[in-house]
Amino acid sequence: MDSNVVMMDASASVNDAIKKMVSSDTWSILIEKNDLPIGVLTERDIFRRCLGIGRTADKMRVEEIMSSPIVSAAPGDRIGAVMETMVQKNIRRVFVIENGKVIGRITQTKLFDDAVNLMESLSSLRYQM
Repeated sequence: MDSNVVMMDASASVNDAIKKMVSSDTWSILIEKNDLPIGVLTERDIFRRCLGIGRTADKMRVEEIMSSPIVSAAPGDRIGAVMETMVQKNIRRVFVIENGKVIGRITQTKLFDDAVNLMESLSSLRYQM
């Protein structure tokens, strides 16, 4: 889980969100309204729902193109169940919520990296008799 979740107010412009994504080195931002998470804005949302249809990023608000509702998991959920949710919903990230607060996110990229690292570690083990 990545605990560095970037957040932005729903009234912000898409252009401001792009700048924040670049400066934060992330491709998703949790969108809030009245301090509550209401959606997520991803690079895919920007391309498909703004730029891809000829709209300008400085005139659109993030709440107009965000994906909502957010898909979440609890800290104790099995990683296999989280992965299954990602596949079923065709999404790349799930937010981890504890006591009503977002405490992190699980991304498809990080899961893949962790799986590769685990396989490399296991392949270095030798069976001894």
